[in-house]
Amino acid sequence: MSLDLNSLAAEIIAGRRLTRADDLALLLETDLRALCESADRIRAALVGDRVDLCAIIAARGGGCPEDCKYCAQSARNRANFAPFPFRSEPEILAAFDASAKNGVDRFSLVASGRALTGEEFERALSACEAMRKRGGVKRCASMGFLTKQQLERLRDAGVSSYHCNIETSRRYFPSVCSTHSFDQKLAVLERVKEVGLRLCSGGIVGMGETWEDRIDMALTLAEYRVDSIPINVLIPIEGTPFENLPRMTEPDILRTVAIFRWLNPSADIRLAAGRGLLPNSGEPAFRAGASAAIVGDMLSTEACASIRADRAVLDSLGRDLKPLPTLN
Repeated sequence: MSLDLNSLAAEIIAGRRLTRADDLALLLETDLRALCESADRIRAALVGDRVDLCAIIAARGGGCPEDCKYCAQSARNRANFAPFPFRSEPEILAAFDASAKNGVDRFSLVASGRALTGEEFERALSACEAMRKRGGVKRCASMGFLTKQQLERLRDAGVSSYHCNIETSRRYFPSVCSTHSFDQKLAVLERVKEVGLRLCSGGIVGMGETWEDRIDMALTLAEYRVDSIPINVLIPIEGTPFENLPRMTEPDILRTVAIFRWLNPSADIRLAAGRGLLPNSGEPAFRAGASAAIVGDMLSTEACASIRADRAVLDSLGRDLKPLPTLN
């Protein structure tokens, strides 16, 4: 690509968007430090210093019939994971309250499986209604391949954002999962947009894909105008088909974050699983264009301490965080 990196960054800030028609070799060939600095300049100009923190609760776990090769919760894999049914409403509300006390922006109900249905889905709706009455934290959900009607009911119960990762590129997707298709993933994204929910979708890197696959995934998310893009870095889990894959290096993680910022300049680029592969709560990635993070399962004993550590790091970077509530 003949364009100068700084000139191109200025064009993106001014409104240009890179597409599949562009020669994107510069993103792979340029000096990593320069790429990260320019990506963070784009972040500062188009997203600002506000950092969006999302806490989660594993509302239902394990026993999933899908064969995703990275996942400990797939019933087809041999990982040591004990399935559990949909959690009680008091458990969910306790985790929601803990999130509010720690100044989290969002709280997401995450359920394993192809789709949450029947009585468990009704319980999820009830919990969402109860959280809405409490207020203070935005409600999100990740419940698989929901129908348009289900998404509408979640919206009406106070959910503002729905999450469904596309995982990787269209080319590489069959190497990751065979029990559902890339197009089925995209159909969920379309339904989320149709019902007016904020769209959260990203994927996992480090699963054996190429750099071209990572760029393709980032471009697909840009084409769907995704609002929030979680970037997960694979942590190989014993008992899954990907258990022996090497872990990504810090430079490769940072280049990935920067590329996703370049190709999705106005989205929240959200650090998710695998953040521990970077030092100091992922600080280098926040200097490479990241603007958001998932802060952990609020039923774990480490979650609140982790949020406090994240807030300290982000405060040192001069980022803007939701204030902690005043205690009575």
